Amino acid sequence: MTDIESLCRLTEAVEAAGADIAPTYLEYVQLSFAIATDCGEAGRDFFHRLCRVSPKYQREHAERVFSNALHTQRGEVHLGTAFHLAEATGVSICIEEMPKHPTGTKGTAGTARKFPTHTGAYNKVGNDNISDDKEGEEELLPGSEPQHQLPTFPKNDWPEFLQRIIKAGSSPIQHDIMLLGALTALGACMSRHVRCLYGGKYHHPSLQCFVVAPSASGKGILSYIRLLVEPIHDEIRKEVTIQMKAYKKEKAEYDAMGKERTKKEAPQMPPNRMFLISGNNTGTGILQNIMDSDGTGLICEAEADTLSTAIGSDHGHWSDTLRKAFDHDRLSYNRRTDQEYREVKKSYLSVLISGTPSQVQTFIPTAEDGSYSRQLYYYMCGISKWISQFMDNEIDWEEIFTAMGLEWKEKLSVIKTHGIHTLQLTDEQKEEIDTVFSDLFERSSVANGREMYSFVARLAVNLCRIMSEVAVLRALESPQPYDFKTSPTSPFTPDKEIPADNRKDDIITRWDVSISQEDFHAVLSLAEPLYCHATHILSFLPSTEVSHRPNADRDYLFQKLGDEFTRTQLLEEAVAMGIKENTALTWLKRLTKRGILVSMDGKGLYARACVYE
Repeated sequence: MTDIESLCRLTEAVEAAGADIAPTYLEYVQLSFAIATDCGEAGRDFFHRLCRVSPKYQREHAERVFSNALHTQRGEVHLGTAFHLAEATGVSICIEEMPKHPTGTKGTAGTARKFPTHTGAYNKVGNDNISDDKEGEEELLPGSEPQHQLPTFPKNDWPEFLQRIIKAGSSPIQHDIMLLGALTALGACMSRHVRCLYGGKYHHPSLQCFVVAPSASGKGILSYIRLLVEPIHDEIRKEVTIQMKAYKKEKAEYDAMGKERTKKEAPQMPPNRMFLISGNNTGTGILQNIMDSDGTGLICEAEADTLSTAIGSDHGHWSDTLRKAFDHDRLSYNRRTDQEYREVKKSYLSVLISGTPSQVQTFIPTAEDGSYSRQLYYYMCGISKWISQFMDNEIDWEEIFTAMGLEWKEKLSVIKTHGIHTLQLTDEQKEEIDTVFSDLFERSSVANGREMYSFVARLAVNLCRIMSEVAVLRALESPQPYDFKTSPTSPFTPDKEIPADNRKDDIITRWDVSISQEDFHAVLSLAEPLYCHATHILSFLPSTEVSHRPNADRDYLFQKLGDEFTRTQLLEEAVAMGIKENTALTWLKRLTKRGILVSMDGKGLYARACVYE
């Protein structure tokens, strides 16, 4: 028995009993979703018949509720819910007439089954042997692991400083996440001083990276990355401590002045600057920390639990800040208490976090949220066998990374001293980027529709940012990277707009840097695996595909047909517009049923009702 036949039997039984099966608004809405999910537009009249038994029934309101249910498509509420509502009011229904849809969660009658959108913490795969009553659904696999192993990054000869960081990993997967972690942390430090031109806008290496893995998978190695930037953070905090001591002294002297205070301006508390922004924070707190630090900062949390709990009730602020910071947009807020308005004109927030699959949706509620497409993802599979943690050569990686942090602080000082560094890509390199991402864009539409379009577009932005970062790291390996006068192969060259006199006097604040073909291809080779990992993370998020009602297309079609037309003309025009024939015939039938169109001779000639009259 089909869903429509079951719904028809149910409606007849309810009408015969005169039962109000949806006496409350909650049940009323549940009923609309139950029918819309399994019967679609064909269930609209039955919904009206089931509702009009109630003394509260209003046809116009019922129309809106059902239309909303069709548009929203809450897939977890099925026709079984309608049968349960009927049985709860004493309507007797033969068991053979019940539809084959689950009516509840395990052990709970009347509660809709948990129907995944992309999968929650499940993984979707196709199923070639689909039965009639399961058509259109996908088989679900328990757990978060993909059916086929996700690709790791190709081996490449990265700049020496990156190679030393990557070496801390004990597997190809750990090598990958250490590379991503290093690029995120080092890029956060360079953000104001390194850039590339893409899409008519300068982009800085401010990356947002999310490593996802089941518990005890080895993602904790990312904690070493924090040691690379702690010397920079510590130096800033020491400066803040000195400024706070001076402020407190001035404040005490000011408070002791008595009436004389009116003649002197009160001392201002120094901004609470930092580089490493705590994950134990809120969206508003993060925004204030960025303001105090003049738009720059890095959130580096190897365990995302603290951050996910803190921002859980403040996601709007968090998501808005992430999106704007990725695009280096202006950030601002207004304090209501003292009417203080604060802003930074440019933002350079970077994010490096890791968490379990169940935490993904805390950070990114849906793929439609713009923060999904702005992040880089890496999924680490869970461990399947015991791995010994005793090494032949005991290495204190904390000590090594602490030393590298001090070394990086000196390298960064050199970069800052010389001003702005701009990546210059060749025409051939630009064409190659366009080719790779054009293919990736087309590929994304096959399996994921439009949901991956924005990610692919922003992945290109992220890789260009990484290219600028890698180019600078490689250039710093040169003994005299800025000695363009004596070395014709100097990796850094003055910006073309720098006046000749400035070059002569070594007053240069803007430098150009190119990227070697080897480094260019190394970065570009990250596109494929990063895309694959992102598609897997997409499976943890609700679907954002909207089944729109093509009202505009329908209006345009019948407007073109004029006041009179034949069925053949309708189908020909529909095909020309790319509208399916069945869709056009459904529209024709519906408009005729409503009296908007009338059949002139019963042989395929139709006219508008106003013309016929």
